[in-house]
Amino acid sequence: MKLKLHWQIMIGLALGVAFGIVAAASGLSEFTRHWIAPFGALFVNLLKLIAMPLVFASLVTGVASLADVSKLSRMGGRTIAIYLLTTVLSITIGLVVVNVLQPGASLPPEVSADLQASYVHEVAERTDTIEKVRERGPLQPLVEIVPQNIVFAFGQNIRMLQVVFFALFFGVCLVLVPNEHTRAVKSLIQGLSDITIKMVDLIMIVAPIGVFALIAGTITAIAGDNVGKVLSLLSSLGFYTLVVLLGLLLHVLLVYTVIVHFFTRFSLKAFFSGIAPAQLLAFSTSSSAATLPVTLECAEENLGVRKEVASFVLPLGATINLDGTALYQAVATVFIAQALGMPLDLMAQLTIVLTALLASIGTAPVPAAGIVMLVIVLESVGVPSSGIALILGVDRILDMARTATNVTGDSAVAVLINEAEERATAG
Repeated sequence: MKLKLHWQIMIGLALGVAFGIVAAASGLSEFTRHWIAPFGALFVNLLKLIAMPLVFASLVTGVASLADVSKLSRMGGRTIAIYLLTTVLSITIGLVVVNVLQPGASLPPEVSADLQASYVHEVAERTDTIEKVRERGPLQPLVEIVPQNIVFAFGQNIRMLQVVFFALFFGVCLVLVPNEHTRAVKSLIQGLSDITIKMVDLIMIVAPIGVFALIAGTITAIAGDNVGKVLSLLSSLGFYTLVVLLGLLLHVLLVYTVIVHFFTRFSLKAFFSGIAPAQLLAFSTSSSAATLPVTLECAEENLGVRKEVASFVLPLGATINLDGTALYQAVATVFIAQALGMPLDLMAQLTIVLTALLASIGTAPVPAAGIVMLVIVLESVGVPSSGIALILGVDRILDMARTATNVTGDSAVAVLINEAEERATAG
């Protein structure tokens, strides 16, 4: 009897953790970096390779299948409204948790100084990006949605929102042009969608190996040949890490499970079992973009979400619905302020809600993008951006958890929108 995919991935993840710990303890981090980690990079590259074609083909075919622009407007309005609501809720949950538990207040000043000194070079490496973020105007994310060159946008996964915009624009025009003139184009794009989905099936055959290599490489990259380094980081930033993880867990329990349990026909067991492969892959890759092909497949095949709904809601969610990232930015901002002895009043916290919401929408769905967008939130309340040095040590671990949260949220909204569309159609 063949194990289900999510169990295969879970086994690969567990073996990767075990191998990474053994490798770090045995002085095999260089061996892991050169001979194990590349297989993880290959796996992620394969997923990223098909992400853009799949997003474009799925969105265009989804919009074209609606055959009515008013349906797109209705579904789009609902989707964006729900995404914005869940993001605001995630930020609020994060602020409540960090203000109640105050992890930054418990960080000794000497540890804070050591962390800032240890990661000063990493902060310096991000200086150029940070300066660009600072220079962005309030409407710059809106400007960046529209690409100057769609071919260039297709070549960079960080520009997925531009491809989503072009695909929606293209799909709407495909609906508006008479069918006899577009039949061949629709057939071509449908064929592209089918081919990329088949690519997903083939790539997922090696998913357990890819996940094993990713996790083993991540552990040895953090620890080097010293497992104690991970333990030292966790002992210093363990409370902060637990606060972020608690916030993410509460968001899943208080928001996503409520959506699924009370507003859809799915049981929680069926929902989480259906999206488990996407969650585990998101946790391993730390990239919503790389996970998107699998998220689409899980939603359509395991949860029964209609293709036109999944192909619209999920790619859009991968670019603007980053609840885990938004929650993390709120917690990280307050934590850094607490550690630096900078109290934030109610107005500052409200500013965090608004800025984190806007920053999460503009965050690229790739690993560690959230740490750069965090600068926007820090600057908005007057907290020095150099404070990110305090959290860089555990960012990779938290990036994995928040990406899994992002994918869970996208899937929950997809199921909700699917049922709403079914009721609208039946009515």
